[in-house]
Amino acid sequence: MTDKLAVIAIGGNSLIADKQHQSIPDQYQAAKDTCEHIADMIEQGWTVAIGHGNGPQVGFVLRRSEIAHRVEGLHEVPLDVCGADTQGATGYSLQQNLYNEFVKRGINKPVATIVTQTEVDRADPAFKNPTKPIGGFMDADEAQSRRENDSWDVVEDAGRGWRRVVPSPLPKRVVEEPAIHNLMEAGMCVITVGGGGIPVVADDKGQLEGIAAVIDKDYASALLASSLGAELLIISTAVEKVALSFGKPEQRWLDTMTVAEAKGYLAEGTHFAKGSMAPKIQACINFLEQGGKRAIITNPANISRALRGETGTSITN
Repeated sequence: MTDKLAVIAIGGNSLIADKQHQSIPDQYQAAKDTCEHIADMIEQGWTVAIGHGNGPQVGFVLRRSEIAHRVEGLHEVPLDVCGADTQGATGYSLQQNLYNEFVKRGINKPVATIVTQTEVDRADPAFKNPTKPIGGFMDADEAQSRRENDSWDVVEDAGRGWRRVVPSPLPKRVVEEPAIHNLMEAGMCVITVGGGGIPVVADDKGQLEGIAAVIDKDYASALLASSLGAELLIISTAVEKVALSFGKPEQRWLDTMTVAEAKGYLAEGTHFAKGSMAPKIQACINFLEQGGKRAIITNPANISRALRGETGTSITN
């Protein structure tokens, strides 16, 4: 495997620019813009695996499924299958845009999407405390029916109605990692661990089964990067750099951090939001503690500049 091996985890802003641009053509254009920046990196000699979020896309599939079930009586789509659907659709958009960008630049590099399963532990504490809301809103009667008939965990959401919640367990293993490794060894660009991967659990014989859960895509990308022996993890998000006390008068942008500093900032509990920046920082720590050399957090447009040390937040040991 090449020394210049990187895993890039791209966030929702790389696929949906804003609430006014959520259509499939809009998502395709957002993916095109992001792929141009990734192609810059590949042109510099990096071999890249690309992970991506899928939260809004899964929400759209679930909502269509719920409406079709109520109106037409069609079968509903299980959450793990929603993950597979969106991995394929988003992967198609990314791989076609990368292919076209490579053709334009004269880069001879195949691109492939792998529908990826990520194994989680059935005993993970997250299964006892589901917190991730999915799907549309329900009234109290429907929520009670779902709880009793479908074994859903449901919660009331700030007076807006009831929603289903599912666990968010930690990833243990990227099941298709050997295939990803072989494809990258052959010089391919691979799109993988979409939405953190489809959550699966293993029985006592090692056979896998899909489970209703959501895996953090940054944790899964960091795990994949460690498994591949990648040198670099890039987490592409909505901001150019990480900030301490983000959005507060004392906000301070960070150019660099050590793992020890990152752990200290996390422990303080006031700098990084739990649902956004905190898991990204923790994913970088996980990667570096497992042998990675460097992690970068920046936005898509600044990937090349961040690689040169001109912007972004770089985290090292």
